[in-house]
Amino acid sequence: MPENAPALPRRALRSRAWPAALVLALALTGCGTTSERPPTAPAPTTTAPTTTAPTTTAPAATVPPGGGGDPAARAGLTREHLRVDGRTRRYLLHRPATGTARPRPLVIAFHGRGSDPEELRVQSRLAEDARARGMLIAFPEGLHQGWGAGTRPTRQRPDPDLDVRFAEALVDELVRTERADPERVYAVGFSNGGSMALRTAAQRPDLLAGAAAVSGQLPSGPAAVRPTGPVPVMIVYGAKDPVRPLGGWPSPPPDPTEPITPTLSARASAQAFATAGGAGRPVTTAGKGYDRTVWRLKGSPATVQLLVVHGGGHTWPGSDMTPPDGFGPTSRALDATDTILAFFEDARGGHRTGTP
Repeated sequence: MPENAPALPRRALRSRAWPAALVLALALTGCGTTSERPPTAPAPTTTAPTTTAPTTTAPAATVPPGGGGDPAARAGLTREHLRVDGRTRRYLLHRPATGTARPRPLVIAFHGRGSDPEELRVQSRLAEDARARGMLIAFPEGLHQGWGAGTRPTRQRPDPDLDVRFAEALVDELVRTERADPERVYAVGFSNGGSMALRTAAQRPDLLAGAAAVSGQLPSGPAAVRPTGPVPVMIVYGAKDPVRPLGGWPSPPPDPTEPITPTLSARASAQAFATAGGAGRPVTTAGKGYDRTVWRLKGSPATVQLLVVHGGGHTWPGSDMTPPDGFGPTSRALDATDTILAFFEDARGGHRTGTP
């Protein structure tokens, strides 16, 4: 463990169109937390979970080329699986280019609803950027192509804590098998996956050294998620998001398949983390194409930040992937991936101290 830890808890892709099936699925679900409806045939019926120790069930197999992205980045990508709560859960794992005996930072990246790990990898270029920074990055696969970002049981997700336990088990597994540094574990996600990253940070601040969401907000209402401790958080949001508005959605329309999760506004989501961290008044500055609001956590240089991208849609700023119709434009004023990974590196300096 790093020495002198502060008194905070432990623990060049070308433009590519989204697949037609995914566009239809996202249009139906509204991506994000606008709906929990599975876009494809449902997974096997959920049974009451029995928590078990996580174990890998087979050696990793290299992902074959052709999935898009940098071939060099794909070379370090493997498909893995993990047994958790009586289920086999899958994820993509990307390792840094060079091995090291020293513990490495770990990023857990949650895809959006109707998407999958490979789609987020291509959309975000997280693997390429993490590779350059010497980070491990895991892209877990959600049940029914989504995440239980809220705390309320539903027909599709009768155990609302299943995905939180998966995230914990995945971290434990990668600390054990891949020399991931338990003091430098981060979560990031897009849309519904962004809400999942925020939920993990809210309920397990001792697990993460930082979290970030792109187009993701905290669930509210009956499924509300409330931060329980200090953790650095960044929320990146499009000012013109037509799928899940910047101001949140307190009263979404009903969905017969699974209740649509209401959410706080992007600012209220950030404020909730700032309040849990004892932060003072925020400071807002104008950047080129976006505004940045910063809350500084009490007794620490670590921060909570909200970046509102001017004219941005329900998209990943800086991505080369063409979004579906109706999702709004992708801003080029901000490289969300570089900004988030730099935030994680800086957050570790404020949230944890010691040797790099």
